[in-house]
Order: sequence, then C-alpha cells, then structure tokens
Amino acid sequence: MKRRLTPGRILALGLVLLAAALALLVIPSSQYVFLPDPAHPVAPLVTVPGGKDPTRGGVYFVDVVVRKATLLERLFGGLHDGADLYPATAVNPPGVGEQQRRRIDLQDMHRSQEIAAAVALRAAGKKVVLRSVGARIAYVEDGKPAVGKLEPDDVIVAVNGARVRGPKDVFLRMKKTAVGDVARFTVRRGKQTLVVPVKTVAADSGPRRPVVGVFLEPALDIHLPFNVRIDAGNVGGPSAGLAFALEVMEELGRDVVHGHRVAATGEIFPDGSVGPIGGIKQKTIGARQAHVDAFLVPAGDNARDAKKHAAGLRILPVENFSQALRALATLGPST
Repeated sequence: MKRRLTPGRILALGLVLLAAALALLVIPSSQYVFLPDPAHPVAPLVTVPGGKDPTRGGVYFVDVVVRKATLLERLFGGLHDGADLYPATAVNPPGVGEQQRRRIDLQDMHRSQEIAAAVALRAAGKKVVLRSVGARIAYVEDGKPAVGKLEPDDVIVAVNGARVRGPKDVFLRMKKTAVGDVARFTVRRGKQTLVVPVKTVAADSGPRRPVVGVFLEPALDIHLPFNVRIDAGNVGGPSAGLAFALEVMEELGRDVVHGHRVAATGEIFPDGSVGPIGGIKQKTIGARQAHVDAFLVPAGDNARDAKKHAAGLRILPVENFSQALRALATLGPST
C-alpha cells in the first residue's frame, strides 16, 4: 500500500526538517568552542595621571571568544576559521561551573591589571609597595577534597582560626592537622568571607602529611604612588597583563612601541616574569587580523605554537617584562 505525498505531508516534512536545522544551529552542546577575536588597542582602556597615548602605533591585547558550541558546531568543528572544540573539563576548573568560572575570570583580569600597573611603575623607577595579606588559591587539584568547596582565587586568611599571611603560614598550620581531620579554612571570595571545612587526606608522595589539594601563591595588597585605572569591561582572564604593563609604560612617557602596532599576551607576575596562557592559536590569528607588526608571546610552548599560526607575523618570545622592552627596542623606529 502506497501513501501519496500530499501538499500537507510535504509541508509537515519541511517543518520537521526546518525545526531540526534550527535545533542544530541554536541548541548548545556539552562542548565549548574557542574562536579568534581581532586584537584590540589598549590605550583607550588605560588612564595614567598626566599620561599620553602614543601618536603612532600602539599596544594591542588579544582575547579569545569562548562559548558553548552549538550542536552543528559540535558535529562540524571546522565551521569557523581558527576554531577549536574543548570539553567542559578543559574550560572550567574542577568543581567550578560556568557562572563561577566567569566570576573567576573577571577576578583574574582585575588582579592582572593591578600587577601590570605595579610592574610598569616599578620598572619606571616609581615606589611600589607589595604586601602579602593571605594565600591565594591558584589551582584546585582534581579528585582532591577541596574540589567543589574551595575555588581558584579564594584567598585563605586563616586555618583553624589561626591567621595566615601567605602560603608558608598555611603549610605550617596544616602540619598541626592529622590526616583525616577536618581543616577549617577562612577565605575571602569576592566580597564574602566564608569558613569552609574540608577533610584532609594524605599527600600522594613524600612524607605522610595532610593535604586538601590546593596550590597557593601570595595574595598581595598593592600600593601604587598614584592611581592607574585600567578598565577592560567584561573581558576576563589574566592573559592581557603584559599588554597592560607595556601600555602603562608608554603613557608614563617611555617610547615602548617605537611607532609600531604591537600585540602582546602573557600573564604577568609581581616579579615581572611572564607566564603562559591558553588559546594561543586563536590569539595569534586575532593578532594577524588586526594587522599588527609584531606579537609578544610567552617563551616556550606558547611561542612555538604561535609560530605555527603566524603566517608571516613576527613572533617575539619573552620571559619577563624587561626582556619584552628590549625585544621591542630591536624593532627600531617605524617607517
């Protein structure tokens, strides 16, 4: 028995196919897509008292567009030039959801701005005071008790009621706790102060000692000789630190770019060292799209990966802020 294709049935089939196509275009998948974004000038974001923006050239920062991939993008990852797909576990830290990760990214950006200003002012001979006021959680180890309880960027200010001023103090307080005991961490999380109990386990290697699975660095209170304002809006993450520090130097009167258009990426630390970042493929493509003359990147794996996607763009690997200034000086004046 044959069924006739009536106009009504054809219309219904068409609507079903249209709905399926729209679902592929709109419904998010479980994966994330990383996309290039053209590099942005830093000068409009930075304000230094008495500072002046460069009249020729300029510093540019690069970012990556990160969002949930649609079902269509999940099925055909090559829909966008320079796109890469990643599982949620590669994007969100252990125990952290998308909204929490977004908040952490914005906190990282704010911290990178403060450190960038401090590094640039100190390089310019200005007095900068850095004071450790706790232990910042840099990373939470997957599979350890801290997952889902403590978060990256939490600042530990006390352990079991005893005040801490830095990572060493946390280590000393934890030595007084036995494996299997509950350690109570007083943390600053944004504007909140929380007491978070976490059961300890034995360290994976070395002497038997109690751990919860966090990696720490000093939480710094930074005092600058004058106010430096950096406003990157809703852009998150610490990778623009090097670009911000270069722009602050430029506005302090130092000829940093020598008339060139220079993109820069890299997390900057209080000692001026430059650390690796993620999304280097997309950031290199974004630098190319902005038609800059050179791209400063962290030395090592980042530099090697950037050169794979440079397509003629000059890549300048650097390990610290001083080296970045020297590398830019080798470019000579712009013609």
